[in-house]
Amino acid sequence: DGVTEVLAHRRENLQDKFIEIPCSEDYNSHKRFEGCTPRKCGRGVTDAVITREEAERIRRIAERGLSLGGSDGGASILDLHSGALSLGKHFVNLYRYFGDKIQDIFTEEDFALYRDVRQRIQQRIAQAFGINSSSMYLTKPTFFSRINNTEAKTTHDEYWHPHVDKVTYGSFDYTSLLYLSDYSEDFGGGRFVFMDAGSNKTIEPQAGRVSFFTSGSENLHRVEKVHWGTRYAITISFTCNPDHGIGDPVLT
Repeated sequence: DGVTEVLAHRRENLQDKFIEIPCSEDYNSHKRFEGCTPRKCGRGVTDAVITREEAERIRRIAERGLSLGGSDGGASILDLHSGALSLGKHFVNLYRYFGDKIQDIFTEEDFALYRDVRQRIQQRIAQAFGINSSSMYLTKPTFFSRINNTEAKTTHDEYWHPHVDKVTYGSFDYTSLLYLSDYSEDFGGGRFVFMDAGSNKTIEPQAGRVSFFTSGSENLHRVEKVHWGTRYAITISFTCNPDHGIGDPVLT
């Protein structure tokens, strides 16, 4: 694993931490959007954008939604945009599967909070990278994850492999994670790891902490296996290409 450096410790309160790193060439194989496509690359962590109380409210949205399904393996996802929900070894569309019952699970206030949190994270990313937030578009997949130590049953449960978001998803230019539970208190393992040549840089999750980074090979990363407890987070991703943009989820 190499030398490990902790970028953000649990219980630390970081206003803003930003590390600039050289951009990879991944962006050159996609259409460039001036004023948005990364020319400055890097990674940041902040505990000053979302409060713990807001993170706990967001986690309750995830808990209610995931209580409707859940994977047989250790990793379950809930995507409020597409409706994708882990169920056994498969996914269902929770809006079609549960129909009008969704109104009993989620409220308009839930979706308003989700939208507000997304907008604040988007503005923070734009500020860090010196771009206009209106040039960024939410893109898919943007989803809640719930991870525990249950053995993987399908490849979808194998969340721990190193990957590059731009390579995996194509549309991603900026990736963010909002953590909804606390490392070493709610779960063990499950740290976020940037895999740099010669060393690993880790982020210890805590509720309300946001980490964000440019999505190319300059930020190869993985998540450690969760050994005990339950880890909640939400991945919120942005693209510079309006053709790949998606809207905020709506309670219909």
